[in-house]
Amino acid sequence: MQNAQLLAEQFEDNRARLRAVAYRMLGSLTEADDAVQEAWLRLARTDTAEVDNLGGWLTTVVGRVCLDMLRSRKSRGEEPLDNDHLPDPVITSETAADPEQEVVLADSIGMALLVVLESLRPAERLAFVLHDMFAMPYDQIAPIVDRTPQTVKKLASQARRRVQGATPGPDPDVARRRRVVDAFLTAARGGDFDELLRLLDPEVVLRADAGEAMRVIRGAAAVAGQAETFRRMATLCTVYPALVDGRCGLVNTVDGDPFSVIGFTVVDDRITAIDILSDQQRLAGLDLSPVLG
Repeated sequence: MQNAQLLAEQFEDNRARLRAVAYRMLGSLTEADDAVQEAWLRLARTDTAEVDNLGGWLTTVVGRVCLDMLRSRKSRGEEPLDNDHLPDPVITSETAADPEQEVVLADSIGMALLVVLESLRPAERLAFVLHDMFAMPYDQIAPIVDRTPQTVKKLASQARRRVQGATPGPDPDVARRRRVVDAFLTAARGGDFDELLRLLDPEVVLRADAGEAMRVIRGAAAVAGQAETFRRMATLCTVYPALVDGRCGLVNTVDGDPFSVIGFTVVDDRITAIDILSDQQRLAGLDLSPVLG
């Protein structure tokens, strides 16, 4: 009993990191939790007497579980996220820190990055995530994907080239980013096309996921052209400031019920990406308590 309790405690010590690995691999908090739970079940069935590094062993197990899940998606013919749905966002308060969510959000996770990761092949994605984001050596990753360390290094390098430049780094000043988002909200409420245009980067991308095929709008003029939609949303909803995947965002409710979650990427005082999740089924599964209480 004592050994079982000790094992459970050690697993809990690793849970946040395992969830972060799985979230980057899968782009879904629900699936990430499923992968972590599967790792626990495998741990409970394993004689750990010869396991020298439990954290590394668990990371390897979660990596394999996630790899199987990604390959299963492909075999079922599921479309990648950039053609289908936004990944699940993590919602946090701008004022209160949650250690577990901070682990999930490490390395500035954002919807745009997860969309890029989803476009990678499963082996590339695993190699990049485990090596570049979690500093796992290539020789430890190799057995997970049944490749040599040299091949894993090439896979990670290929993934790195695709990721670099695809997701510009946001302004690290949260207060400065919030001022830009607040200005956008004010312009949206007023339906002010010119002000929206001023706040948007020329290459801005808007992704809107309402539960069916994701709508993508590119370019400042086209996004600002949604001014009337922004105005209706801003006047209809009660708006709560939030961090969405570590970036300034909004949680919107109507009559107390979640209506949408919006994440903004702000670079050099311009909005470069807007991600809107309004799929009611998925919103119901998100933990919005850090913002809504």
